[in-house]
Amino acid sequence: MPALFLSHGSPMLALEDEPTTAFLRSLPERLPRPDAIVVASAHWETGEAVVGGAAHPETLHDFHGFPEALYALRYPAPGQPRLAARMRDLLVRAGFATTVDPVRGLDHGAWNPLLLMYPEADIPVVQLSVQPCRDADWHYRLGRALAPLGRDNILLIGSGNLTHNLREAFDGRHAHAPDWVVGFAEWVAGKTEARDIDALLEWQARAPDARRNHPTTEHFVPFLVALGAAGAYRRVERLNREFQMGVLAMDAYVFSE
Repeated sequence: MPALFLSHGSPMLALEDEPTTAFLRSLPERLPRPDAIVVASAHWETGEAVVGGAAHPETLHDFHGFPEALYALRYPAPGQPRLAARMRDLLVRAGFATTVDPVRGLDHGAWNPLLLMYPEADIPVVQLSVQPCRDADWHYRLGRALAPLGRDNILLIGSGNLTHNLREAFDGRHAHAPDWVVGFAEWVAGKTEARDIDALLEWQARAPDARRNHPTTEHFVPFLVALGAAGAYRRVERLNREFQMGVLAMDAYVFSE
């Protein structure tokens, strides 16, 4: 099973008709159908690794100020406590202090893209937290520890945004993607296609305008989890090169062996 990185954009993604919406709806055609899905979401931040173990995770509307229609959306996919326990064991074995949260629901980093990809909500979903207080190597190793799941037809998705500067997005100055956004996205693409893992793990120091594109890291570290889960990937496809609000690069990547 390939590993994915998805840029999930605004919570309004599921209600709007835009290129990323169409892309996510068509993405399952490129993939084998998974038996379960693991999502490392930018919107679940913890100090240590936590796995969602709810049998019936609720739909979390973890945002404010949006239209009522968005709050009416539900994604009633089942959880899979047995998979959550297996994930905990894999992570503990790899040296991560890990717990299972038996009640945590799915935040919009998980359900928003999945609502478009698998609208029937009939595939079990388990969510994984990220730790922005930790570095890139931590998140890469987190993904590496979970790489065995792919051999059992489990799809791992890192859900964040390739670039994520909301201050610049909301100031309305950027009708088109500026050079500092495009340059960062192209740097990531080049290093990913070259399999230059060392450079990607040093992205904050080496990527152009890294801090401007990511004033905080929570939306980029899911990329590193997916990169780790892909292991020694032989093929990578960069998908969906839309820009939202001028500065939000909506790139997606699929990694396969």
